[in-house]
Amino acid sequence: MSKRKGRVLIVAGSDSGGGAGIQADIKTVTALGGYAMTAITAITVQNTLGVSAAHAVPPEIVRAQIEAVMSDLGADVWKLGMLGSAQHTSAVADAYESFGAGVPMVLDPVMIAKDGAALLADDAVEIMATQLAPRAAIVTPNAPEAERLTGIEVRDLDGQIDAAEKLVEEFGAHAALIKGGHIAGDTIRDVLLTREGYRIFESQRIVTKATHGTGCTLASAIAAHIAQGAALEQAVEKARAYLLEAIRHAPGLGRGHQPLGHGWPLASKANT
Repeated sequence: MSKRKGRVLIVAGSDSGGGAGIQADIKTVTALGGYAMTAITAITVQNTLGVSAAHAVPPEIVRAQIEAVMSDLGADVWKLGMLGSAQHTSAVADAYESFGAGVPMVLDPVMIAKDGAALLADDAVEIMATQLAPRAAIVTPNAPEAERLTGIEVRDLDGQIDAAEKLVEEFGAHAALIKGGHIAGDTIRDVLLTREGYRIFESQRIVTKATHGTGCTLASAIAAHIAQGAALEQAVEKARAYLLEAIRHAPGLGRGHQPLGHGWPLASKANT
C-alpha cells in the first residue's frame, strides 16, 4: 500500500453538463489528491434537465484507451461507471482480465440517469453480474440498481442487507455498499458488507436540488482514497463525508437536478 500513487483509471461516460460521469469523476479524484485517467465509453448530450442523446464510443476504442493508460501510467484502482451495452461491458471485463490483474476495482453499476433515461442495456446486466461483480473490490449500487442486479426488492434496510449478501456471497464481490438515498425517510442508511461483516452508515437527508452525480462522486471518492492507501471501510467513510460536503457546497447551477460542489476541499484550503 505504501507504493500507491493515487492513480485512478475511470471507465465511464462523458456528461456535457459536468455534473456526473467522467467530469464528476475527474473533479472528485483531483479534489481528493489523486490522479485521474480515463477511458470514455460514451458521449452524452445532457444538462441538469436530462439526457437528450448519447453516442457510444466503439468498444475497441474503449479497450485501446485502457491499454494505453495501463501500459504507460499504470493504475492503483479502476473505477467503472456507465458502460452502456453488452459489447462495452464485455470489452471492459476482458480488458480488466488482460491489464488489471491485482488492481482493485470499484464498480458503480450506472443503469439509470436522474431523469429516468436508461444507461445500461438489459443484456449487459448479466455480464456485469457474472464477469465484473466477482472481480470487484466493492460494488456500489443504489436501491434501484441493486434490485436490477440481484432481483431482490430493495425498499428498506432489510432489502439492502439481502441485496448486499447476494452480491458478496453469491456473486463473489469482495464488498458491497447498498446506498439508501432512493429509500424514503429523513435518515439515509448505506449498508456496507465486507467479508468481515456489516457496517451501517447513517446521515440526515439534505433537502436539496443538488443530487446530480452523487453516485459517480461517491464511487470515485472511494476509489481515490483506496488509490492513496486507505483501507476499504475507511475509504467509504471518508468518501461519504466528502459527498455530504459536496452537496452542501453545491453552486446552485441549472434548472433541474443540480451539480455538486466537487472542489470544496480545494476552496477550503485556499481560505485557510
